[in-house]
Amino acid sequence: MPRLTATRPNAVWTWDITKLATTRRGVYLNLYVVMDLFSRYVVAWMVSRKENSQLAQQLMEQTLTRYGLDNQQVTLHQDRGSPMIAKSFLDLMADFGVVCSHSRPRVSSDNPYSESQFKTLKHQPDYPGRFDSPGHARLWASDYFAWYNHEHHHSGLNGFTPAQVYTGEFTGIAKNRQAALTRYYEKHSERFVRGKPTSALPPEAAHINPITSEDSGSEDSAAVNFPTLSAAREALARANRY
Repeated sequence: MPRLTATRPNAVWTWDITKLATTRRGVYLNLYVVMDLFSRYVVAWMVSRKENSQLAQQLMEQTLTRYGLDNQQVTLHQDRGSPMIAKSFLDLMADFGVVCSHSRPRVSSDNPYSESQFKTLKHQPDYPGRFDSPGHARLWASDYFAWYNHEHHHSGLNGFTPAQVYTGEFTGIAKNRQAALTRYYEKHSERFVRGKPTSALPPEAAHINPITSEDSGSEDSAAVNFPTLSAAREALARANRY
């Protein structure tokens, strides 16, 4: 079972690929999305006609380099699709010092954050349902991810946007909110039967399959953010990273 915990941005990324229907019957595009687990911030996305490990490698290499995360340990969580378990993909991630975590076979709840983001995407009021071309899909996705990262006040982040949590901007916003709540409380304390209100903050950690009291004593109860495939461990060993 994969067990992941992120207490800061860029500790754990989760990614997946979803199919986008086109106006041509039986023809689909592929939307690759990489998301930061702690903040829900989408750090990269790509629309392609194909789904393969070469494109996945290109996307991940460019993203890790863009964010300056080469040679820093990031855990990358994914399912067991062919691009995610390809030896060339695992070797490249090991070269970057990335720990690859994988969902169990046929267990969709092992990657809930990516699945939830795809559900949000496909339930948008302006979601076309079918796309005319890759260019059409990229244009729509560009607008969607700009909204998702910078305007979507995420319920899982207590109303902050993914960008605010990813950049740390939420701390200043929370202070301003608290100051406003305190001023209002001082003027109308009789309206607050539960006492002085406090501004909610984002959760201090995000988890996939968190360790519970029932897990104590189990074989992997202390293992968090670890490679769950023997092939991923072997790739890290070949790169002298594990």
